[in-house]
Formats: sequence, structure tokens, C-alpha cells
Amino acid sequence: MRIALVHYHLHRGGVTSVLSHQADALREAGDEVLVISGEGGEGFSFPHVELEELRYDSVRALPASLDEDASRLAGRILNAMEAHWGSPADLVHVHNPLIQKNSLLLPALHLLNRRGIKLLLQNHDLAEDFRPDVYISRGDYPENCHYGVINSRDYSFLRRAGLAAEGLHLIPNEVVPLAPDSTRERDLYLYPVRAIRRKNIGEALLLSCFIPGGRTIAVTLPPTSSKDEGTYIHWKTLAKSLNLPVEFDAGVNNRFSALMGRSLSVITTSVKEGFGFSFLEPWTAFRSVMGRRIDYVCRDFESSGVSFSSLYNTLAIPMVYLPEPVLRKKMEKAFEATYRAFALEAPSYLVEMLADDIASKDSFDFGRLDEELQTGIIQTVAVNRSARRDLADNNPFLRQLSVWKEDKEMIQNNRDRILASYGRERIVSILREIYQQVLQNNVEHKLSRNMLLELYLNPLKLSLIGIGHD
Repeated sequence: MRIALVHYHLHRGGVTSVLSHQADALREAGDEVLVISGEGGEGFSFPHVELEELRYDSVRALPASLDEDASRLAGRILNAMEAHWGSPADLVHVHNPLIQKNSLLLPALHLLNRRGIKLLLQNHDLAEDFRPDVYISRGDYPENCHYGVINSRDYSFLRRAGLAAEGLHLIPNEVVPLAPDSTRERDLYLYPVRAIRRKNIGEALLLSCFIPGGRTIAVTLPPTSSKDEGTYIHWKTLAKSLNLPVEFDAGVNNRFSALMGRSLSVITTSVKEGFGFSFLEPWTAFRSVMGRRIDYVCRDFESSGVSFSSLYNTLAIPMVYLPEPVLRKKMEKAFEATYRAFALEAPSYLVEMLADDIASKDSFDFGRLDEELQTGIIQTVAVNRSARRDLADNNPFLRQLSVWKEDKEMIQNNRDRILASYGRERIVSILREIYQQVLQNNVEHKLSRNMLLELYLNPLKLSLIGIGHD
């Protein structure tokens, strides 16, 4: 097969890693691959064409005429394939087209679709999932073409929003084994993350109040966006003022393999993920994963035989430690503001559902709080033994941190399961099978954007730090 892989850029990041692994795997399997991106193709071994029109709106000249420039982009994608092969690709596999990063791409895909180009639109993120910052407000999503998603929750929601089963595909990502350095010193709980808001760094600080003496929680990388920088500086300042055993920027001047070698375990406190590499990769380095469970992600992995015994579903904060009126106001305001950002009005019954849920609770999940409320909890727990006992009584996982030991049999079993289910051989087999379905099955379906919003904007899933992310 001749496959064109399309993305806005090839700069370092999660989607770029997925795309490059797909390109390498397909070429190893004998397929012909052409990667088309807006920028950043240096250092890759696969054939690559760079189109300025594919770059983020923020780094290119905005169009004088959207329709004309979209038509030009569609033509340049076709020209790139014809220059490489003499004709269009058998299939064009586009990564993350349904988020507002480039205003030309979606109308260009409509044009390619009408010209009979076989499209597979793989979505790593959905803007409807509390991400109004990247919501495409103009036009419909392409119809009568194939879609892909990376977790079963998104699959279920897109099915319910109008897509036919034969035109919607679950596309797992390849997990590449990690190789930690060998070391006798293992004193870190490693949080290998770029510290953006949804990674819930405050919860890592809270966990540090419960780990044994002489151990440290190490956060690897600072954020790169200005909107996350202030929050990151706040957490660094707070940890220092309370003398918490937390190290920041650990990955800036240390090799990742060395940090993984020193780790007792990997932790995660993130409140939102797409595929969830953080729940799989550490096991390949013979390290356990502990921390916050994201149910819609972990369910997929558990169906492949991976076990997670050191994850918690919620970190319950007794309401006695929270100002309920303030919390309720913050949640209602954020929910209504999110709807407005989607150019909608929040239904009154959903706002009431949110308020009733808060009023009925004896405790509230730390991961749904904003930084201000999280900070108050951390300050209280850091200096108040009684508060630490209360939290440990409500969250047995916290008490277990002081005696936690790795389960080597589980580590080996999980590693074996992950490499069997998400290793290159298995993933390329799944991907090529999906491609055959795209080529063979003409579909007639259309996504209801309003239904997607209804499905994703569940007030009971609202996290104040999970609204909008990179």
C-alpha cells in the first residue's frame, strides 16, 4: 500500500512519536510511506514533504480567503503525492484534524473527500472534551469517510454521535520498551511528565506528604507554554516553602534512562489522557506504576491483561477541609464558562446536577479542585498530623505508601502483556487491517457535533484543572 501520513508538524511530542512509529513500522512491513507536515521533518529517515499551509495558524500568515487557501492546501497535498508516486496515495491517514490548530485543514479534507481520496482521520484529542480553546466552530466534520480513535470511550461516543461501526476504528499506539540505567540507588518516585495543568502537579505534592523519609518525588520537565508557567512556578515555590520532598526539572540535566534507573516506581496524577502511555511504558522498564487511575484509559489496557493494583480512582478530601459554597461557585462558574466558550448556554438542569452532587458529598476528589483549593489542602496536610490521618483514613492508598513494595511477578507479567499487545508487530498488524477496511468499505455516516458536546460535557466529570490543554 501507498500511505500518506499527515500532521501539522513533526516537532517533538506525543503525536509526532506515534506518527513516526507508524511510518517506520509500515515501511518495515513493506508499505510505501510519505509523510506530509507543516514543518519539523529534520532527522527522520522516511520520505517527507513540508507544506507551509499545514502549519499552525499561530506560526503562518493567515489566509486572505479561507476557501481559496483551503483549496490550495488540498491541491498541494495531492501534488505532493503525485510528485512522489505519480498518483495519489491509496490512503491518506490524517492525525488530529478535528482540533482548531490550522483553519485550512478541515475544509481541505472536505475537498479531498469529494475527490474520492480515501481518508482515515485519527483523533488523539477531541475538542468537545472540555477543550473549547481548540474547538472548530465553523462547518461540519467530514462525512462518509473513516475515523479512528485511541481509546474505547471515544469510540463509544463517536458511535453514539452518528458514526457507523464499519467506518470507526480503535487504533492503539505502539509502546516502545524503555531501558533504564542499572544502579543500586533507587530513591525516587518518578513523575515523567511535562508539567502542564492537567498533569495535576499539586496532587504529586500532596502524595509527597505520605512517602517514607529519604525518598523524593521527581517531576521531570517544566511546561513550555506561558499559560502553564505561572502555575508551575507556584508549585515549585509552595514545595520549597513547606520543605516537601519534591524535585522539579529533574529531566533537564539528567538522562531519562538514569532517572528511570533510580526510580522505585513511576507515579501519575494526571486527570486526563488520550491513549495513556504513562500507564504502560514504565512496566517495559521493569518499573511499577502508581497513582491516579483514569478509568476510560485503564479499562482498555486491563482488557489486554495488564494489572493495576497501585492506582486509586479518587483522592477523597473530606468536605470539612473544603469551603463548600466557594467550591460550588467555582464549579458552576467554570461549567457555565465552558459552555459559553462553545457558544452555548449551559442547561439549567446540568448546573443543578452539579450543585446537587457537591451538596450530597461527604468528600470531594482532589483532582477536580483548582490550584487555589488544592494549595489550601496541601498546606493543611503538610503541617497538621491530624489532617494527614484523616486523609489516610479516607484514602487507604496513602497509608500504604509508607510500606509499598514492588511486585516483581506483576511487573514481569505486565511487561509481557504490554509487549504482546502493543509491540510493533501487533500494532502494525492492526493498522494494516484497518487500512484494508478503509480501502474496501465505503461508508455513509456523519458526526453530530451537538451530540458529541452532550456526551463529553458531563458536569460530574468536570475538573477545574482539566479544562483546555495542549
